[in-house]
Amino acid sequence: MLPCGPAFLTGMPGWSEILIILVVLLLLFGTRLPTVMRSLGKGVSEFKKGLKDVEDDATGKPDAKGGGPVASAPPRPTDDGPKDGSNK
Repeated sequence: MLPCGPAFLTGMPGWSEILIILVVLLLLFGTRLPTVMRSLGKGVSEFKKGLKDVEDDATGKPDAKGGGPVASAPPRPTDDGPKDGSNK
């Protein structure tokens, strides 16, 4: 059984320890941090755009370009007549 109360919480880092860890991480990965954040932001925006597209498809709303849901073209009739050019 896990102990409850203050004895259980003594192993968790406090604010000062978290701040020290963040400073160390910033020193180690500071040069790559802008590119990581940029790619993370692009990923989040793509996710939101994809989620909006799915919601629009589910509700049948037209997309932002002004067009509605794209209807497929009707099937073209096939010519099952003779291939030699004769009209039998």
